Amino acid sequence: MNTWFRKAGSAGREGFDVAIGPREAGWQHTGLYVVTLAPGESRRITGGEFEWLVLPLSGQVRVESAGQLVFLEGREGPFAGPTDYAYVPVSSRFTITSTSGGRIALPHAKASTSLPFRRIPAEETIIELRGAGHSSRQINNFGTTSVLNADSIIACEVLTPAGNWSSYPPHKHDEHLEDRESALEEIYYFEMRADGDAPESAKPFGYQRVYGAQDRPINVMAEVHSGDVVLVPHGWHGPSMAPPGYDMYYVNVMAGPGVRREWLVSEDPDHAWVSKSWASQKVDPRLPFGGRG
Repeated sequence: MNTWFRKAGSAGREGFDVAIGPREAGWQHTGLYVVTLAPGESRRITGGEFEWLVLPLSGQVRVESAGQLVFLEGREGPFAGPTDYAYVPVSSRFTITSTSGGRIALPHAKASTSLPFRRIPAEETIIELRGAGHSSRQINNFGTTSVLNADSIIACEVLTPAGNWSSYPPHKHDEHLEDRESALEEIYYFEMRADGDAPESAKPFGYQRVYGAQDRPINVMAEVHSGDVVLVPHGWHGPSMAPPGYDMYYVNVMAGPGVRREWLVSEDPDHAWVSKSWASQKVDPRLPFGGRG
């Protein structure tokens, strides 16, 4: 198995579908847990040196920390539009409880500043339709720097209609270049769905590419399915490819050593020109997913 590609079921531990922290990833700052809960089931988490987000992928969830309780309405699934979520500060213990069964993502990142435990409503998520034509995709900016007040974590959801490419042109953020690029570790967690009249036997899939420079090699060309994880310690990443017939969702989690919490990228100069063609194309009319523009 490629060190940076973790197939569904291979990156978990007891009680969690995915349990990747800096130790499991082999880096310093960024982590992601994913858990599936039955109705009424709970998980208690010791947050340690990390700040956490509680992001319902499907279903409703209660979050309790330090005697405070918030209720997250959640959503039917990741393609149903943005969701409300919770922010849990560094050095916290918290408990998540499903009301009627659901799946919850728990992005986290090393932090030093303690901010208030709180619920963030879905309405605060900024939906961005990026690209055009077959490069059209939807970005749910729920945990990005312009939306969420946090110490270090940066997170967003990307939804790519069947037949389209996202994370394109390929880009990187693995070195500090003042006001041009920030050093950030990144996690991709995927979920796929079949569109149209697919048979029950259909197995939704997509592809993810990561590649490096000669002095910092990395080589991932992964067929991804629901529950798969791709880690990006450095290098160019993209495209993320959704084949015809299958819509792609992924949540990105990022953090790094920079003094400032910022998401600055450099595009691969061999492919950056592609974005100039978008000016003559229209955004895919299937977007936005979930009906909120």
